[in-house]
Amino acid sequence: MEKQDVTVFGKTGNNEEAHLYTIGNDRGMSARISDFGATLVRLFVPDGKGNTIDVVHGYDDPAGYERGDGGFGATVGRNANRIGGARFEINGVTYHLDKNDNGNNLHSGMKYYHKRMWEVEEYEGDHIRFHLLSPDGDQGYPGTLDVHVTYTVDNENTLNIHYEAVPDQDTIVNMTNHSYFNLNGHDSGTVLNHKVILNADSFTPADEESIPTGEIRSVEGTPMDFRAGRVLGADIDADYEPLRFGGGYDHNWVLKNEGKFDKVAEVASDKSGLVMEVYTDLPGVQMYTANFLDNEPGKDGVSYIKKSAVCLETQYYPDAVHHENFPGPICKKGEKYDTRTAYRFLTQG
Repeated sequence: MEKQDVTVFGKTGNNEEAHLYTIGNDRGMSARISDFGATLVRLFVPDGKGNTIDVVHGYDDPAGYERGDGGFGATVGRNANRIGGARFEINGVTYHLDKNDNGNNLHSGMKYYHKRMWEVEEYEGDHIRFHLLSPDGDQGYPGTLDVHVTYTVDNENTLNIHYEAVPDQDTIVNMTNHSYFNLNGHDSGTVLNHKVILNADSFTPADEESIPTGEIRSVEGTPMDFRAGRVLGADIDADYEPLRFGGGYDHNWVLKNEGKFDKVAEVASDKSGLVMEVYTDLPGVQMYTANFLDNEPGKDGVSYIKKSAVCLETQYYPDAVHHENFPGPICKKGEKYDTRTAYRFLTQG
């Protein structure tokens, strides 16, 4: 796919004009991404039977993304997930963040990256590169951060996301994409019959506020064991403390990729025949089963219900800055944060 396709998405509350950019391949897969939030709005995947399915939740216009608090398709930064107590220390200096989640900080606070306009630096038929300059003190974090996010659709039906950032002070950098996937179609009800594989022997249990305790616990013999594949709905309501605390799956799994870009997860639909493989070089993935959606009005007139999607947010572990036994999320002054995540789509047999 070489033709550029840009449409007006609508106006933001600040009267900025947002656009939708289409990227795709010659096999029928395409993504529509907005410069408002560098947000994945639609992802059309061929199912091998002549149909093309939009597999991600979203909204019809920027107003939906400004109003919504679920992070549909969001580029999340500087720090994805939670920081306990909404504060952290680097080089002897304590930094205070927004307390936007039970006294903790979630997805960096109220001045979200995904509710800002990003600059389009490069756009071709198969990829788009966004830029955001995050100044020193932005969201409470030290250092100016120069951020680039590039989306590419390749001919293996893979959506590749490449994050690059360089700070001018030591700071936390831990970015992710917060897409909500339903492989039967974004408008098709719950994902409780989707089957998931996670290449992880352990996970990081959290307290009632979803802040990790610091324990790295084996998944063996628990509802968190997805190594051989497990249907999401099979044990999602099990009487197991982490699931009670999370209202379902909303936890970080410890990946076995050892810093190498590798396949870490797989999701198989129960109706469409689509399979999604997840690849990353990051050490963790947060699997979230949309436990807090409650008839959220979305695109195409759809209301998204609880457990209508699964998120697989690649990341450094939540609250990693407070746990010496977790991989460190600190990016040093002048060093490059450079990480990739990819979602590859196949069809079953």
